[in-house]
Amino acid sequence: MSSITLESHNRAQVSDWLGSDAWVVACLCAAWCDTCKQYRNSFDALALRHPDKRFVWIDIEDQADVVGDVDVDNFPTLLIQRHDKVSFFGTVLPDLQLADRLVQAQTEKSDDEIQAESVANAERRRWQTECNLQIRLKEAD
Repeated sequence: MSSITLESHNRAQVSDWLGSDAWVVACLCAAWCDTCKQYRNSFDALALRHPDKRFVWIDIEDQADVVGDVDVDNFPTLLIQRHDKVSFFGTVLPDLQLADRLVQAQTEKSDDEIQAESVANAERRRWQTECNLQIRLKEAD
């Protein structure tokens, strides 16, 4: 399965993914960003490497009501989430191999590890509310 682009018509699908047992990997980018344009093919290739996970491309301007005040420092920014727990949020180098290792490392963690890490420091606690895609989608409805 390749990635989907978040649009108004498929927000419920992404919400359903987050309500299931699926890992969701989101890339936050912008249409005007040359790095993002080049990275899209790598992101789609990453999705093909992980057919058991769900991948969503989010244009921060087209989906500004979902992204809201999420602080995207640079592009590409990846958000890795399962259920209501954000496991990773941050800028990554636009490199398929690095992203692949990151996704593998995050998604191999147990629920207990994810829970412990989600409250381990102020930054990770902030991810759970400010960057949480499940919350952002509900607030945008």
